[in-house]
Amino acid sequence: MTKAKAFWTAALVLASLVLMSGCRSGASANTNTNTQPTTIDVTAAPAEIRQIPTYFEATGNLVSDASTDVAPAVAGKIAQVNFDIGSYVNQGDVLIRLDERDAVIRLEQAQAQLNQSQSSVMQAEAQAEQARTNVRQAQAQLGLSPNEKFDINNVAEVRNAKANLDLAELEFSRSGRLLESGDLSRSLYDQRKTQRDQARAAYQTALNGANQRYAAIRTAEAQVSTAEAGVRATRSAVGGAQAQVSAAQKAVNDTYVRAPISGYVSDKVADVGEYISPSAPNTKIATIVRTSVLRLRIDVPEQSIGKVATGQSISLQVSAFPERNFAGTVVRMSPSVNATARTLVVEAEVPNSDGLLKPGQFATVRITQSKPEPAVMIRVAAVRTEGDVSRVFIIKDGIAREQLVQLGLLENDMIQVKQGVVEGEIVATSNLDKLSDGVFVRQL
Repeated sequence: MTKAKAFWTAALVLASLVLMSGCRSGASANTNTNTQPTTIDVTAAPAEIRQIPTYFEATGNLVSDASTDVAPAVAGKIAQVNFDIGSYVNQGDVLIRLDERDAVIRLEQAQAQLNQSQSSVMQAEAQAEQARTNVRQAQAQLGLSPNEKFDINNVAEVRNAKANLDLAELEFSRSGRLLESGDLSRSLYDQRKTQRDQARAAYQTALNGANQRYAAIRTAEAQVSTAEAGVRATRSAVGGAQAQVSAAQKAVNDTYVRAPISGYVSDKVADVGEYISPSAPNTKIATIVRTSVLRLRIDVPEQSIGKVATGQSISLQVSAFPERNFAGTVVRMSPSVNATARTLVVEAEVPNSDGLLKPGQFATVRITQSKPEPAVMIRVAAVRTEGDVSRVFIIKDGIAREQLVQLGLLENDMIQVKQGVVEGEIVATSNLDKLSDGVFVRQL
């Protein structure tokens, strides 16, 4: 009985040991399973050597291509305002309208005066034409052509009367000789004398009539001169009236203040009901800036002046868009160096059709040189930037190794690595937010 009890006791102890051993083995197995390393799927691309443009960096400020303060040309009360800060206006758009009632009244008065002057011209021209008609009629009565010189002996009536007088004189003289010789009676002699006296009177009458008609021509010509002087005077009055109408029309037009250039309104100091005058100080109603093309004023260090020339390409970055490059071209260079700052001001033109850039922004500028240079380039997607620190994950033997990098030029979807990566190294391009130094990765 004692032996049997001892046997079962030993068996129980052995079974307990086996169970404990099995539990430890299972726990160990579970522990090994839970500590298996995590593997992250990533895409990757090698670092490449590419030829990129060489450049040197400078700083600059953006300014508008054109900026103008708009002021009225005439005084008046503002009746309408058609713009606000930030509005885009086209050249010629009406910005404000002044009360135009007084100007319209003056225009109507000037137009009435012009109409009256034009009517006077028509009357004077009609009088001048009538005077010229009278001259032509008087000339016709004398048988004169328009430019023929007057000679009384060439007048037909005078010429006929003179011929009759000459014949009567001849007959009378002959009658006298015949009377003395007794070949002619006294009565016939007296008859010839009467005919001579009548011819002399007729000749004198013809002379007087020709002179009177010539005097009528002279009078009509004087009337023509007077009428033409009246035409000139009334035409001069029309010119003065037209000038008055033009001035009055300009005064009406000036009540509409228009945009002198196309651009954006950057300042507005006009409100409905306000009285403005061009003679008052600071009479501007708005400032318009043209931003479709901006000027970038670059401060080039004295030692780099030889590296800049008109026509060179530039790229610039602003803090508002740190991952975007904007292109431009050097178009102007100052002829002298700033003696204090030892810099040369260079101007570049930067297209800005989308309006992202604003006048007054500070820019970091890269001025491209003519000779390219090799550079290590990686995908932009391979860079994780936090604040001022940029890092990549280099893949080697299935493990991601974190590497801080110094970046350079951005070219489309590639970016230059100045320090931290060498050609041929494989860098992860996806799932960067899941990576850390030493993590296992599987390259897809």
